[in-house]
Amino acid sequence: MNETIKAVRRRHGKALSDVSAFGVEEAKKARAFHRSFPTYKETPLESLKNLAQALGISDVFVKDESKRFGLNAFKGLGASYCLGNLAAEQLALPVEELSYARLTDSAARKTLAKLTVVTATDGNHGRGIAWTAKELGIHAVVYMPKGSAPERLENIQKLGAKAAITDFNYDDTVRFANEQAQKNGWTLTQDTAWEGYQKIPRWIMQGYTTMAAEAAEQLPEKPTHIFLQAGVGAMAGAVAGFFASLYGKERPTVVIVEPNKADCIYRTAAADDGQLHFVTGDMASIMAGLCCGEPCSIGWDILKDHADVFASVPDWVAAKGMRILSSPLGEDPRIISGESGAATLGFLAESLQNEALAEMRQMLALDAKSRVLCFSTEGDTDRENYQRIVWDGLCPSF
Repeated sequence: MNETIKAVRRRHGKALSDVSAFGVEEAKKARAFHRSFPTYKETPLESLKNLAQALGISDVFVKDESKRFGLNAFKGLGASYCLGNLAAEQLALPVEELSYARLTDSAARKTLAKLTVVTATDGNHGRGIAWTAKELGIHAVVYMPKGSAPERLENIQKLGAKAAITDFNYDDTVRFANEQAQKNGWTLTQDTAWEGYQKIPRWIMQGYTTMAAEAAEQLPEKPTHIFLQAGVGAMAGAVAGFFASLYGKERPTVVIVEPNKADCIYRTAAADDGQLHFVTGDMASIMAGLCCGEPCSIGWDILKDHADVFASVPDWVAAKGMRILSSPLGEDPRIISGESGAATLGFLAESLQNEALAEMRQMLALDAKSRVLCFSTEGDTDRENYQRIVWDGLCPSF
């Protein structure tokens, strides 16, 4: 595959998709649930003023999700809200009464102990499911695609879930997990949606709006740009939907970033033919959490109308972002950002620094007044690989 930076700008029609499922009111419900957890703490929004100055823009803000629930990634938000809603259904509990205390009392635990959930993951989502399942007394089974880092597998197993690495790519692992759910009477908890499977992915996406709502309150003023990484597009769709709900027609420019080797959202946007476009076969990239070849239909329904630029980038772009965040300028704070977490910052920096990308910079509408928000969605969830990239300057190829 040609390893280059590619981007396309999407033009929107007058009829825009409804974002209310991920809007301000739904975010309030998700955030109230997350706040009920004893370990809940708002993750920091870091201002990188010196970096912004070096890049020639006004501000760079990075939401550091490595601090989320002790899981080193944001995925616990979607996993917990999904299992919380699933548990509420089992308990016939109204969503208004959804809370950690209610779901962990003795009566609830007796009921939830009969429930088994299964999921496929590149690491972070499965860890979030395993953690929430342990908190609520639910049984969890987690499958991972071939090439998954042993450390990510061990982190899931330490939380009490049954977990294993398969011989399949990510999307085939999702299909395998679904087959096991149907065979064993388990509940599939996946953030990928398809026809007939939308309720649970929607809950997961709604859980992600907590992150967006926090950022909106922490920002000193409205950003001009929001850069979001995409795997299946669930997180990107949820966050884009929230900010579209919050700001309406005055929303910031939304930029979606994916790996070259798994750029299904970019391909779908570039084709612009009303169809979802898939990436098949091996999708080996250092951005393991983004190596998904089939778009989430719910996520795309939001992104097609509420995102503006779709980019596909090589691995070295993410590696650059990791190094920049680990080596701050001046008094800027250091951020430990993993391969998927740093992809957006790497693309932002390269777009502004590389003179050969002047046309792309114009497409992004970046200038001296730009205020950019990025989400570092994970920390060093694969510490060995993180150190190889940041310490040794390597960008491992697969």
